[in-house]
Amino acid sequence: MLYSWLLIVHLLAAMAFIGTLFFEVVIWHSAREELAWSAQFTSDHAIARRSRQVLHGVVVLLYGAGIGLAWHYRAVLSVPWGSRFAALLSLKILLALSIIGHYLWLAYLLSHQRLSPRRATWIRRSILGHMVLIVILAKWMLR
Repeated sequence: MLYSWLLIVHLLAAMAFIGTLFFEVVIWHSAREELAWSAQFTSDHAIARRSRQVLHGVVVLLYGAGIGLAWHYRAVLSVPWGSRFAALLSLKILLALSIIGHYLWLAYLLSHQRLSPRRATWIRRSILGHMVLIVILAKWMLR
């Protein structure tokens, strides 16, 4: 029963996380160009502030449930290349850890005032790409 709840929480949090980043990368990045600079600046800050408020909780749920789900498969994960399922799950976990690495790098760049708009866009696109790969791997795991 706990597994089912963890899976539901994980899937809903993943939808929220991916949806938010999809909006920022695919929709907002282009739409903001139609606004005056002052409106872009104000909107960017408002969206970033609200995204951080919401996504902190979403990320805790996503990774917390993910750890619980991984714990359920700890025997399978003890031999990551022992089966197709274990290999795909291991790759998903590596990609999820890479996303954490991206956010740590982003935090470093922000704290040292070295985050340019170009770097921020690249990081967001990379994280979105990682998430899309995780979704694809999850689908392949169920085949």
